[in-house]
Amino acid sequence: MYADLLRRLVDDYELGGTSTAVLAGFESAPGDALIGLRLLGAVHRLVLSGQAPELAVFYPSVGGEWDAVLGWEAFDQVLAARGPELRNLLTQAPQTNEVGRSTALYGGLLRLAEVVPLPVRLFEIGSSGGLNLRADHFRYNLADGSSYGTADSSVVLEDAWSGRPITPAVLRIAERVGSDIAPVNPLSEDGALTLTSYVWPDMTARLERLRGALEVARKVPADVRREDALSFLRNLELSEGHVTVVWHSVMWQYLSPAEQTAGDALIVALGARATPTTPLAHLCLEPMRRTPEAEPEFLIVLQVWPGGAPRILGTADPHGLPAYWE
Repeated sequence: MYADLLRRLVDDYELGGTSTAVLAGFESAPGDALIGLRLLGAVHRLVLSGQAPELAVFYPSVGGEWDAVLGWEAFDQVLAARGPELRNLLTQAPQTNEVGRSTALYGGLLRLAEVVPLPVRLFEIGSSGGLNLRADHFRYNLADGSSYGTADSSVVLEDAWSGRPITPAVLRIAERVGSDIAPVNPLSEDGALTLTSYVWPDMTARLERLRGALEVARKVPADVRREDALSFLRNLELSEGHVTVVWHSVMWQYLSPAEQTAGDALIVALGARATPTTPLAHLCLEPMRRTPEAEPEFLIVLQVWPGGAPRILGTADPHGLPAYWE
């Protein structure tokens, strides 16, 4: 659906159509600003909030059915009628809180429990709405019929992972804290709308996962602070009798090279203070290379202090689901 819309948007823009006025001033925006997705998310927000009924009949996220020709005509009408409002929404960067990535977090925590069976203090950078801080309250179904996590969860992740078996464990999460430079409150109507608007309307499984996670968030508290990654890491402390886990997923690339270097140094410095009774773990899902010559992969990597070099646990889809454990 979005492939259709983006192609038609390009054609419309090059011909001087309605989109040129909406996108005026953003011509020099860099590719990683994702202006196309900002515009699509802004329009989706209007659809979800009931402000574009003429377009809603074509959006699967609200029960419609996409039609490339009629859908574009309705989309173009919304651009013409709601241009100023859409231009204002273009200033907001996409905020995705992809629940599928919890497969890497939850599976990684189970792997960690095999070697450090202590209660977990979970700290996430780039948390957005903090939905993945509730990863242990989701259900993970495997192809062999087994399952992990919370049996009656409103979030069910089918075929969550494969590969090396993981030993089931009861995770005890004592603390859930995240940080983000622009956190979204998933408990508010506006926050839930923001997160939903950036999920592509015809990806019904992702929408179902998100809506289920919003329900979980109403039951399981988590603290997401407005704080940049380096400040957040700088203020972390270890705790006696707990394993402190620093977690992040597909956000490292948004830090500058200098920030990445500083972030790594802060985590290593914290790890240097770790003891057997105050351990630290760094768990992440990020696009990385196994060797300088290798192609990038979305690797699940775990490092534990004291001791221990970084260990590749497995790989995952960019949206996290499915994962493969090595």
